[in-house]
Order: sequence, then C-alpha cells, then structure tokens
Amino acid sequence: MPSPTLAQKFAFVGGGRMAEALIKGGLASKLYKAEQIHVVDPDTARLDHLKTQYGVQIGITNHEAVVSSDVVVLAVKPQVTAEVLKEIGDVLTKRLVISVVAGVRLGRIIDACGPRARIIRAMPNTPAMIGEGMTALAIGPGVEESEMRCARQIFESIGRVVRIDERFMDAVTGLSGSGPAYVFLMIEAMADGGVKMGLPRETANLLAAQTVLGAARMVLETGDHPARLKDQVASPGGTTIAGLHRLEQGCLRGVLIDAVEAATRRSQELGG
Repeated sequence: MPSPTLAQKFAFVGGGRMAEALIKGGLASKLYKAEQIHVVDPDTARLDHLKTQYGVQIGITNHEAVVSSDVVVLAVKPQVTAEVLKEIGDVLTKRLVISVVAGVRLGRIIDACGPRARIIRAMPNTPAMIGEGMTALAIGPGVEESEMRCARQIFESIGRVVRIDERFMDAVTGLSGSGPAYVFLMIEAMADGGVKMGLPRETANLLAAQTVLGAARMVLETGDHPARLKDQVASPGGTTIAGLHRLEQGCLRGVLIDAVEAATRRSQELGG
C-alpha cells in the first residue's frame, strides 16, 4: 500500500545531490507533490535543474522559504552551516528541522535555534540516489511521534531506515556512510581479478557488481547470518574455500574492520 501524501510544506535549504535524492524519492512515492516543495541554493544552475526536472518551487530566500514551510530539510555543506543557521535559526524553532549535514551534531543546531527546536539528524548514504540508501536517524528532544513518522516516511522513500542514539552516529558514518566506497573498491578489485583471468572488462564489471548486489540482498531477505550464507557456498575442498583461504591470508576481514574504525574516529575528530 502506498504511503499517504504528507500535507506539510517543505523547504529544502540546499539543493545538492542528497536533497535531490529526497525530492525524487518523495515525489516518486507520492509522499508529497512538487508544489509543496521550495528549494533554495546559491547555485542558480542547480535550482534551474531541480525546477525543470521535478517542477519544484524556487526563487526565494532562505528566510522566506523557511517561514512558508512546516518542515525544513537542512542540506547545506558543513562549512557553511553556522552561517546559514545564524540567518534562519530564529524561525526554525517553530518547525520540524531534518538535518542531513554531515558531522553537525544536534546540539549545535539546537544552540542556534533555541531549546524548543525540534531537530532530527539523518545520516543517509549515496545509494539513496538510486533508491537503495541506508539512513540512520537520531531524534532530538521534543520531537513528536508524528514528526518522527514523517521523517521516517521521507527516508524510506530512498531506502531503509534505522533509528539510533546520536552517540552512535560516528560509527554509522564509518560503516554505512563511508561503506559504499569500500564496496566500490571491492567490486573494482574483483573485476580486476576477472580481467587478469581473461574476462573482458565490461563482463567482469557486470559479474562483480551483480554478485555483490545479489549477496547483499540474500543477507537482507533471508535474515541469515552472513557466516551461514558463506558456508552454504563453500563446498568441502572446492573453489570457494580456496578463495576464502586466500582472503583470510590477506587479512581482508581485519582490514575492513580497521577501515570502519578509522573512518569512525575521523568522523569524531571532524565533529569536534
């Protein structure tokens, strides 16, 4: 059953790729209509693209967009967040604010908007752009259950959603936020292996990418532990166990764990 259309008016402060993913996903799932959405961004070419592609409203200031909205999606670059919040913080207090700004904690936004601000912090990843994102939501104080449902519906239009305590957001960044890059690297390496063994590059890329996609869907749809699924592929004395042995010799498991840890710690450093 399709989700009901949300009645609110939405202001997207920032019109980058993640904002576009949310606009595209929400429109495709009929959560909202184009006339409910205002987008503001200093890049006029970007605004023209969003208006042409999706029919959204453009052409007003940050302050005007926020004042005329019920829900504000904060989707600016981290380095300009303080400046934007200084401009519109006073009018954000009366609205639900959903922030997809990487590394900016709930406390910083609340400090700019006042203690009564209702803030949800979201960490989606880049597969959101094709409707296969993974988003973690951290809920600030005072957010009502209906507002939480609204945010969940928005992000479910671009993939899967999990709710977490904000203290885990850096780990989310290190795992699912940075994780697509780890997987792209693995796909590239697997395809390189196929090319080394004589496969054409295009065929090797397809085999590697579809194999990763299929394996991931098996984990999600069966609910089985990845180790159990791995064991089902590895026949005694067969090709798979030989390949797995070589991966263990190369410490793939440990390197991936280290990568998540390193990215998490870097996220903590950047977040102050």
